[in-house]
Amino acid sequence: MLFNDTDRARIAAAIAAAEATTAGEIVVIISTRAHRYTATMLAAAVLAAFVLPFIAVLAGWTPSLLVPDWDALDAATRERRGIEGFAAVQALVFVGALALVAGLRLDRALTPRGLRRDRVHHAAIMQFRARGLTATQGRTGVLLYLDEAEHVAEVIADEAVFARVAAEDWGETIGALIAGIKAGRAADGLVAAIERAGAVLAAHLPPRADDVNELPDALIEL
Repeated sequence: MLFNDTDRARIAAAIAAAEATTAGEIVVIISTRAHRYTATMLAAAVLAAFVLPFIAVLAGWTPSLLVPDWDALDAATRERRGIEGFAAVQALVFVGALALVAGLRLDRALTPRGLRRDRVHHAAIMQFRARGLTATQGRTGVLLYLDEAEHVAEVIADEAVFARVAAEDWGETIGALIAGIKAGRAADGLVAAIERAGAVLAAHLPPRADDVNELPDALIEL
């Protein structure tokens, strides 16, 4: 677990302090769950099932090793049994490769980093919608999303914030999130990121006279 009760209290206090200076609504979510990449596992197993048997044939393997009395069979039966044997070997290789990749959790290492980042981005968007950040009065919701397993941070902003704040203005916020995780000080990184996000929002969206706290300040852990 990355956070204790003291850390959670610090993070909630940092969110409250940042929101006191802006009309923006900040939500912080951290995901510590490891991703499984099913498509990668299946692709690796399929590739192994197609390539390895062909390599075995080129190396001298023949269906006669699987079929008793191979030399006594007629040509048509040999052809049929050969196809059946090759298909059986492919099936066994597929199952074995799938079990190996899944058991050793190689799917993450075999998945390109760009695809892993896309998975994190999709998860952040889903949480942004699910947590009500699109339903604030002034459309000023901002999500700070950190995927601990992938060391990837996302800042997702609703319409009013997106229209006023350039994407590059979130650079220091994202940098603080990543630096905190890499240094093993996740709570410090989140507090620093929240303070930076609050400063960005305060510069573009000052607090309104009728401003209320519409979203919870507590850290959300997945």
